[in-house]
Amino acid sequence: MDLTSRYFNPEMETLDRDGIRALQTERLHSTLRHCMNSGFYRKRFQESGISVEDIRTLDDLHKIPFTTKADLRDTYPFGTASVPVDKCVRLHSSSGTTGNPTVILHTQRDLDQWANAVARCLWMVGCRPSDVFQNSSGYGMFTGGLGFQYGAEKLGMLTVPAAAGNSLRQLKFIKDFGTTVLHAIPSYASRLFEVMVEQGIDPRRDTKLRTLVIGAEPHSEETRRRIEDMLGVKAYNSFGMSEMCGPGVAFECPEQNGLHIWEDYYIVEIVDPQTLEPVPDGQIGELVLTTINREAMPLLRYRTRDLTRILPGDCPCGRHHIRLDRMQGRSDDMIILKGVNIFPIQIEKILMQFPEVSSDYLITLETLADNDGMTVDVELKQMAIDDYGMLENLSKAIVRALRDEILVTPKLRLLPKGSLPQSEGKAVRVKDLRKKF
Repeated sequence: MDLTSRYFNPEMETLDRDGIRALQTERLHSTLRHCMNSGFYRKRFQESGISVEDIRTLDDLHKIPFTTKADLRDTYPFGTASVPVDKCVRLHSSSGTTGNPTVILHTQRDLDQWANAVARCLWMVGCRPSDVFQNSSGYGMFTGGLGFQYGAEKLGMLTVPAAAGNSLRQLKFIKDFGTTVLHAIPSYASRLFEVMVEQGIDPRRDTKLRTLVIGAEPHSEETRRRIEDMLGVKAYNSFGMSEMCGPGVAFECPEQNGLHIWEDYYIVEIVDPQTLEPVPDGQIGELVLTTINREAMPLLRYRTRDLTRILPGDCPCGRHHIRLDRMQGRSDDMIILKGVNIFPIQIEKILMQFPEVSSDYLITLETLADNDGMTVDVELKQMAIDDYGMLENLSKAIVRALRDEILVTPKLRLLPKGSLPQSEGKAVRVKDLRKKF
């Protein structure tokens, strides 16, 4: 391992576009043949009147039907597997609160490749074996815990599997163990800083933190910069999902200008979520992924429901793997209010432009007198502000900015700090209480 190299895997990370496409074509053909061991895909191809031989180039990928979360639930638990279950060593699943969970199987090779991908991501942003990596993600069925754990170990860092919650213990570990790299979801990173302030801890003076890995929640650039300023770190955006393996799918490089998605693992498409037709590079659409480096449960043209776009141009870091913009939300999380399409991240972006408010907010949708309306609750940074004139002016400024962004005038409530419920997991940003007709 060359500690001076910018690359964890130079062979794959320095491929040019022609090299990437050639490798993808080879791996796609191998994956398609392997998928015929899956009863689900064998039947899907037969019903669609296509064969593996019909997919000669990457441009033929559109001939294959999409795979969806519903397909994974309908074939629960192992119906899409391409290997016998006794060849697998691990499974992860979603919570399944609205029906059967989605289950993903892994062979030992899958786990090894997953660890390599995460290690590649962490190396890219400057992590080295001399670092101490603390993981505040939940372990168990959630992939963020074990995914980062094995990736950090593969890289050679001392790892602290702190798991989720217990902020005082998290801070004790950060101080006592000399943590330099922390993995946390954005809302929890903000919460940790609040606890630091309560405990009189200055992250710049009292800790060795320098790198923060954030993901799992859609967040705006304004939120990222605010977190960096609070903790005195560089915060790098991470994208992953359990259906693809977990973390390690795409990651920012030090340029922080988009997430490199590892195209030796995935083929990327961006489609219009309504028409399902491809959109031009640079236009926002739904991310569709095909795995080409998985053994137990490869997925073909999987609709992630995440909204993003391919960023044009080359990255100064020297990697030619395409870059995705930060996730703008999910196609199934879009709010439709008074005929206007709104994403929560649009509201967050505006709120974070006002230094007087904290990172905690809640969007509530209600039906009043047969009209749907929106209320945005946001906490102030200070416990209480007695200057009502200042509060009134601040409220008007925020409402005006929100109206300009989302084309709907919301009701705004400025709340004392600590008013909104705290969560150690993903923050709840939207509560839809509208009448269903």
